[in-house]
Amino acid sequence: MDPFILFEDDALVAAYKPEGWLVHRSDIDRHESRILLQYLRDLSGSHLYPVHRLDKPTSGVIVFGKSGDIAARLQAELESDSSVKTYIAVCRGYCPEQGEIDHPLPPVADFKHQRKRTKAELPRQDAITLFRRLATIELPYAVDRYPSSRYSLVEAQLKTGRRHQIRRHFKHIHHPLIGCPKYGKSTHNRFFAEQYQCPRLLLHALRLEFAHPRTGARLQILAAPQGCFRTLLQTFGWNLPDWEQAASNGEPHE
Repeated sequence: MDPFILFEDDALVAAYKPEGWLVHRSDIDRHESRILLQYLRDLSGSHLYPVHRLDKPTSGVIVFGKSGDIAARLQAELESDSSVKTYIAVCRGYCPEQGEIDHPLPPVADFKHQRKRTKAELPRQDAITLFRRLATIELPYAVDRYPSSRYSLVEAQLKTGRRHQIRRHFKHIHHPLIGCPKYGKSTHNRFFAEQYQCPRLLLHALRLEFAHPRTGARLQILAAPQGCFRTLLQTFGWNLPDWEQAASNGEPHE
């Protein structure tokens, strides 16, 4: 599917990023032609400035500023404790009902010169993720070494913004995300791709809440997952109607 705009005014654009799209051009994936920034510039008719990022395989809400100054203000706001960044994900096993993962992470080494450094040389950065379990399911399939397989739907809130933070943190607590080739488990990834025709990373940026950079009004942008992720939620009976109310619209709140 193509990206679409959730909210727009004279200061910013909030949009739905589908999985598989890059936020902006990068040497990490120089052959990818689906570039969100360029697509939204053409769609809105405005020059846009990146504020934050979503990894290529992650879908969901993302925001851009219409000037460098607005983008800088938005970036500072999203890095503050007053903003709320909420994700949903599907992980292996029954994870705890709720918790805080406080586990420092070294930078992700994307380039060859970075990978030459040993893990001990890479400085660890503070990383905190809050989570709560929303639903569970036990499937009658022997995906791994057990006769049945368990999975959890979780909500995660980022208190810091490290690269691949949610994926790395859930691997750390032994509940890796489904569909992640780097930090997940291939047998479960393959099972979801073949059994449910859902070969993607099951991680979605559900909601952004922050103060508008000009008016100070509280702005909440929320969008439910689309495509096979949405179908999977319905198949498992994980129906969350409050998400559906804002599946394609963001609404400002004072």
